[in-house]
Amino acid sequence: MTILVWIEQNNGTAVSSCWEVLGKAQALAGQLGTSAAALVIGDDVDAIAQEAASYGAATVYTAASPALARYRLQPYAAVVEQALDAAGATVFLTNATLRGGALAATVACSRAGGMAANVSDLRVDGGKLTATRAVYSGNILADISFESDLAVASVRPRSFPMPEAGAGSGTIQELSVSVDEANIREKITDFRAADTSEISLTDASIIVSGGRGVAADPEKGFALVGELADVLGAAIGASRAAVDAGYIPYKHQVGQTGKTVKPDLYIAAGISGAIQHLAGMGNSKVIVAVNTDPDAPIFEKANYGIVDDLFTVLPALTEEFKKRLG
Repeated sequence: MTILVWIEQNNGTAVSSCWEVLGKAQALAGQLGTSAAALVIGDDVDAIAQEAASYGAATVYTAASPALARYRLQPYAAVVEQALDAAGATVFLTNATLRGGALAATVACSRAGGMAANVSDLRVDGGKLTATRAVYSGNILADISFESDLAVASVRPRSFPMPEAGAGSGTIQELSVSVDEANIREKITDFRAADTSEISLTDASIIVSGGRGVAADPEKGFALVGELADVLGAAIGASRAAVDAGYIPYKHQVGQTGKTVKPDLYIAAGISGAIQHLAGMGNSKVIVAVNTDPDAPIFEKANYGIVDDLFTVLPALTEEFKKRLG
């Protein structure tokens, strides 16, 4: 009985939210009287395997092959199943990225496991694992219990604190994998990295978002959003209205039809606060809203509200933060 956590990586670097999941897995394992293991899949996996051990994995399973260098669902799911057998795992956890969510669902279907997607909490209740996820646009939190032999869950980034890395006493165990490229249905014909310098929305601790309020001058409006984000080391977000209007690409969209985020600080500039947007950022620790409409719904959710024009407020905030942050 082991909890197995998949460690997602991009270009040889682990996705930080995976360590959050691994840290939670260790806490759950202690309550269940079992251990937490990690799984690293790729081509050159040694460095990340050592890192997983430093974050407390009792055993780190590795699967290395040139055919596994890039994420592809079919071979990765096959490796996960092999690791589940090797570990004797009864729980499989991923981060709730596009890759992690797809991998978790595929493995759950293949193993007839119970699946809880995009969960915000995991706990032991009555000796069994229970997951919590938001439903109905975040208005209700639902508890999910597992009746199957295998419990599978994908975990929203920033749902749990980041554990501290230590010396690491875990063992690394290499899986014997044989990947036949001819039998893999997915083929990667080209790979192009885009905007590698941008801060990921899902991992960001601070997000500055713009909305329909930039309509008077969208280019200048999002330039101001970007300037404030640069000073704060923040990611740039947007409402669906701003994306639909063509002010900014979809990859920045926060909300029910965009990305779900949970930063320490969320600054909403010119965003009215439609329920679909609130569903994507409502769990932020501190929300600051800037809007000219004092009756905008966003103010009901905000910790701090500024009733004023974003074209006036954002430059003032940027200058003040420059002074205070050096």
